Amino acid sequence: MIDEGEVGEACLPGEGRSLATPQFAGDDGSADAHVRRCLRVSDDDELLAALADARLLVAVVAVLDEMDEETGADKKSSMAIVSMVNASGGTGLLAFSGVDSMAAWDASARPVPVSAKDAAGAALTDGAEALVIDVLGPHRRVIAGSHLNLLAQG
Repeated sequence: MIDEGEVGEACLPGEGRSLATPQFAGDDGSADAHVRRCLRVSDDDELLAALADARLLVAVVAVLDEMDEETGADKKSSMAIVSMVNASGGTGLLAFSGVDSMAAWDASARPVPVSAKDAAGAALTDGAEALVIDVLGPHRRVIAGSHLNLLAQG
C-alpha cells in the first residue's frame, strides 16, 4: 500500500479533471412520443424538425472475428454498428427510436444513444445512402438524399 506521503501532488486522484456529462444523462431508452408520432404520420419536413433535437439509438453488435477450431469458442470478436443493404445495393445505417424497437429487431444488440444529427453524419461518413429508423417498426422511415444531408447538418 502506498502511503499518501509518498504520492506527489501531481498524482492525486482526479488532478482537477472531470468526465464529460453524458449527452443523454438519465435516458432510459424509451422512445420519444413526439418522434414516434412523426415517424407514423408526418411528412418529411415535420419529421426532420422532430429529429433535429432527438435522440436515436444506434445498434452495436458483436461480430465473431476468429473461432477456436478445437472448441468452437470465440477466440476474437469485435463490436460493430449495423448497416443493411437493399435489393439495389444501397446501404443504410440502422437507428431506432427506442429500445423496444431495437429489441424487436435484435434482442442481443446494444443501444448507443446518439443525436439524430450524429447518426445521419455517421451514415454519410460510412458511405451509407440512408438512415433507416425502426426497420421492423412500429413505423419504419428512411431518411435519404438531401434529407439525410440536412439532418446531418442540423
